Amino acid sequence: MTLPVESRLQFTPDLNICRILNGMWQVSGGHGSINPKAAIQTMFDYLDAGFTTWDLADHYGPAEDFIGEFRRQLIANRGKEALANLQAFTKWVPRPGKMTKKLVEENIDISLRRMDVESLDLMQFHWWEYQDKNYLEALKYMAELQTEGKIKHLALTNFDTEHLKIIVDAGIKIVSNQVQFSLVDRRPEINMVQFCQQHDIKLFTYGTVCGGLLSEKYLDKPEPGRFDLGTASLRKYKNIIDAWGGWRLFQELLSTLKQIADQHGVSISNVAVRYILDKPTVGGVIVGARLGVSEHIQDNAKVFTLTLNAEDGDRIDTISHKSRDLYELIGDCGDEYRR
Repeated sequence: MTLPVESRLQFTPDLNICRILNGMWQVSGGHGSINPKAAIQTMFDYLDAGFTTWDLADHYGPAEDFIGEFRRQLIANRGKEALANLQAFTKWVPRPGKMTKKLVEENIDISLRRMDVESLDLMQFHWWEYQDKNYLEALKYMAELQTEGKIKHLALTNFDTEHLKIIVDAGIKIVSNQVQFSLVDRRPEINMVQFCQQHDIKLFTYGTVCGGLLSEKYLDKPEPGRFDLGTASLRKYKNIIDAWGGWRLFQELLSTLKQIADQHGVSISNVAVRYILDKPTVGGVIVGARLGVSEHIQDNAKVFTLTLNAEDGDRIDTISHKSRDLYELIGDCGDEYRR
């Protein structure tokens, strides 16, 4: 299987990425056990299919170690030149507090060792507490490490528009922000998208298929209880759906998506991903990969052959207009993590 050229984005001058990123939160625990050997073998399957870009974090269990082992096996089996086809974006999620160059560098060095790289493709920084202004110090030290070659590009995870602006105004070059963005959670459209357009910042989106809830599996099904939802992702996004408008409205959305999907010969998840990929400044959508447990390689590939028309968008927007205002209920992007 070869993905079409439309599946790629020249994200930075040195990074050409797949617009569907393989999300590795699924290996962090809370999603079932992962067999490392099977996981690494599955990573080869993703790479060979054209899904070359991985999203991970220092706290996603063994995710960084998996990248390191995958790189070593890739070199052993295909030579060092094969690494040119691989992109791995990690995160640093420190506890708030005083930041020193030594502390920042020690943590970056941990990721470098675990991932077995000389320089991090993309460091996506998350900060829990805006009242603690040390996030600016941390970013300034990371910018120094970028100059020294340990980090190629700086990015953010779950920063709101206000604090993204503070960082940009401080002269720190940010290439992307990772935010929750889906047919259910459209908060980025309020402020974030416009600001990112103005400053040439891409959005990488997660929660776009609501942990799998935006799929045929849940169409015409009774509302699941908490114990019916077997992963941390499903439980998280069911809470978002409850706040958005509840199960009945969600069923109306799924029914509409199914009609659109059938017209195009694709799946509900394909429609959900394509809709967000088409939004301004969205660079890529992160789709969770339960490595060695359940794969969606063939289905994900259909996203790149799908073109949604104006009527499709209008039908989806009609459902959205019936929902509650999550921006009013929760706040801007990432505010759910700081309440």
